[in-house]
Amino acid sequence: MKNRGYFDQDDWTDEIGFGEFFSKPQIVAFLVTFFIVLSIGVPILFIVNSIKNPSRSTVQNAFSNKWEAIPEATVAENAAVTIEEEIVALEDQPVVDEYTHLITTADPDTVTMGFTGDILFDTGYAAGDAFRRAGNTAEGVVGQSLLEKMRGVDIMMVNNEFPYSNGGAPTEGKMYTFRADPSTASILNTMGVDIAGIANNHAYDYGPQAFLDTLTALDNVGVEHAGGGVNLDEASHPVYYITQSGMKIAYICATQIERQSNPDTKGATADSPGVFRCLDDALLLEKVKEARAQNAFVVVFIHWGTESTTDIHYLQSDQARDIAQAGANLIIGTHPHILQKIDYVGGVPVVYSTGNFIFNSKTQDSCMIIATLHKNGSTNLQFVPAIQSGCKVNEATGSEHTRILNNMSAMSPGVTIDGNGYISPR
Repeated sequence: MKNRGYFDQDDWTDEIGFGEFFSKPQIVAFLVTFFIVLSIGVPILFIVNSIKNPSRSTVQNAFSNKWEAIPEATVAENAAVTIEEEIVALEDQPVVDEYTHLITTADPDTVTMGFTGDILFDTGYAAGDAFRRAGNTAEGVVGQSLLEKMRGVDIMMVNNEFPYSNGGAPTEGKMYTFRADPSTASILNTMGVDIAGIANNHAYDYGPQAFLDTLTALDNVGVEHAGGGVNLDEASHPVYYITQSGMKIAYICATQIERQSNPDTKGATADSPGVFRCLDDALLLEKVKEARAQNAFVVVFIHWGTESTTDIHYLQSDQARDIAQAGANLIIGTHPHILQKIDYVGGVPVVYSTGNFIFNSKTQDSCMIIATLHKNGSTNLQFVPAIQSGCKVNEATGSEHTRILNNMSAMSPGVTIDGNGYISPR
């Protein structure tokens, strides 16, 4: 037998001969078995290895070529479904009803979600008139860098603090009532908005027909609505998005404002239109649990708190705890018209108030929140400082960027906010 260290292929073929070699049935059987193992076994090994050792969704996402690298993501205590739990592929996900939407994300391993606070298109007020003068577009009203971010995220959500209608009558005795022409809903398209929260204390300002007109106006421009509907089932139903890689995100929108037994903003019932009210949060918590049972990353977009103060109302803190315990992954608050603190409650990030985005002519701090969900269930959260001033909103730069970040850090002792606005629990 030849020494293995000096094997000569030419000698081997000369001595045995290919015809004789392949005429032996045991050799043929061996070769067939070998190639079957090679073609099937090796891919299986790669699959098993990828499941046991999933590659981390590192510092890159859809924005990484335009922005700075994203730091290590945070995994909440009740994080969304992970690769090890076998996220179901898109083609295997059932599309159960009109509340479920299939989307393609810029990066198949992440989904980016953007959030802002209050917007107003009513031309009887300064902010709405600014949009009118701009030609019913966000261009020139929302700064270009903010627009790029809003249009760049996979799912963009705003608080739509008014109805779209030319009908109805203003709520008697209410100090401020808003209404915008249905044609202005197209402004949302120029902002990159995918879903509008309508569970707030102005959605019903012009009564039930104007509220229903709002649903139609949003439908006509292809913007989803959450937190209101023709009945309670629609108003409270989560809106689902499923990505091409099988990640599922649920949006649930509700309001606890106004806090009286007979509010001006009517709550939806089994057979009448209105918003999803959650002062009694039993149904809200049920909806959160329902969405988590479907392996969704659950966003709760909630109208709460007290206007014009950074103090957190006890109903905010109490409901934040309850919502987190029910299984929410992210809580975004609106209504106070100014920024409030960011915190982690039971491992869940809570942005208590995103403030005004473009709502009036005041000069005040604002923001955009960007959440990046990775396929392994971890999440990055970024606070983008902005300033509303003179009926425009622009991303803050330079010393103003630093000032707003420092102010948010000072009012948010439970978190660390780095120089790029990335948030992590302290």
